[in-house]
Amino acid sequence: MANNWENSNQVLQAICPTNALKLDDMNQPSVMVFIPAFRLCDVLSTSDTSIHPAFRRNGVQKDGFWFGKFESKMYNGRAYSRPNEDPTVSMNQDQFVAQTKSKGEGWHEATNAEWAAIALWCHKNGCEPYGNNNYGKDARETTYKARKTSDDSGKTGRVATGTGPVTWSHDGTLAGIWDMNGNVWEWVTGLRLVYGEIQIIADNDAADNSCDLSASSTAWKAIRASDGALVTPDGNGTTDGTVKMDWISNKCVYSTTITTKADTGRYCSFKDVTCDSTIGAAAKLLLQALAMLPDTALTGEGIDASYGGDGFWFNNGAAERCRYRGASWAYGGVAGVFNVYLLSPRSDSRADVGGRSAYQE
Repeated sequence: MANNWENSNQVLQAICPTNALKLDDMNQPSVMVFIPAFRLCDVLSTSDTSIHPAFRRNGVQKDGFWFGKFESKMYNGRAYSRPNEDPTVSMNQDQFVAQTKSKGEGWHEATNAEWAAIALWCHKNGCEPYGNNNYGKDARETTYKARKTSDDSGKTGRVATGTGPVTWSHDGTLAGIWDMNGNVWEWVTGLRLVYGEIQIIADNDAADNSCDLSASSTAWKAIRASDGALVTPDGNGTTDGTVKMDWISNKCVYSTTITTKADTGRYCSFKDVTCDSTIGAAAKLLLQALAMLPDTALTGEGIDASYGGDGFWFNNGAAERCRYRGASWAYGGVAGVFNVYLLSPRSDSRADVGGRSAYQE
């Protein structure tokens, strides 16, 4: 058995050197892609040489993390990253978290910090991926190119993992990560909205298998607007001087106060999200690092200032709203790696929402 696994891993790495078959504690494999550590200045228009938060866990810098090449498929209560599968859907966030953690130490549901790191790398390198965001194809493509696994009123809904063209890979190669644009929304952990207040779990601590990700966890922190420091929230979204989401002129504006609050969905383009004068430079940089704020000063060959037209949804009047990313098969041009969806409670369970496993040594 060991030799078969080792031979398969060698074949995989001969074709895709950054990929590997990673075994869980039941010796069952998942296809994973290694994302090596990089600094903030490598992907953002900053001189800050600090490591990106995705590569720091419990105060210790990591050399990288492994990200599921494919959206999760559940077998025997465990999440696996495998090709040509119908991704598992219709489970809430806590269920995805539990079924990924059950694989053993180091395994976890993908965190927002990890997703953001990949999205920023894609943007910096001019290769934000296409995907199944238009009933089996990308809105910018003309033909169906992936294997259908579900039906949506006579049209293609979900498609089998990794069966799309190479343009659906995060780096445009066979070695990349598939379906981060469209197919199904994906739960990510470590970031939420509480009555309009942004709350995060520090760095990539949400990747720690023992980290408490529950709604009542003391690991949740608000972001102090003046200097980006993490502080204990008051639980009502009214912590003094922290970063919150306001709704001004039909756009999301980060501020320390909320002038327009409602328990309803708000929508604008990701590229149009801004900050007011109450948000300091360090807090802005953290929001950019977490792919929650566009970096309008970033320029270079292939960089798309529109961020692919990706959408930004939020509800600043509800007790807790957890995060999806990427969008599903029906969202067209607003789907993509920078798409933000903060409308749903952690209990939400839908046929167009799945997840993705990750692993950090």
